Amino acid sequence: MLKISIDKLDPGMKLAKPVIKGNMILVNKHIELTEMLIKKIQNIGINCVYIDAPNKQIMSKEESLEQLDWRFKKVEDKPYMNMLKRLVREHIEVLYD
Repeated sequence: MLKISIDKLDPGMKLAKPVIKGNMILVNKHIELTEMLIKKIQNIGINCVYIDAPNKQIMSKEESLEQLDWRFKKVEDKPYMNMLKRLVREHIEVLYD
């Protein structure tokens, strides 16, 4: 199971958890996403969903490291942020090995 941003969804992915707004189930788990269903989920204001993705990597290692560098660019002069960045980089390295 993987929590994924709505803008990263692709048709064919399957929901691991239902899409819920308030107390109402809008789309049940195990449903295969279609282009139309993805657009409907986007239109109701849902930001993230859980999908079944045991081994699928959404972003390559290189993309993840580029994102990390970009996100920490404005705080490079802060030692504690550099330490945090180093820890996240190590975590990314482990995830992709």
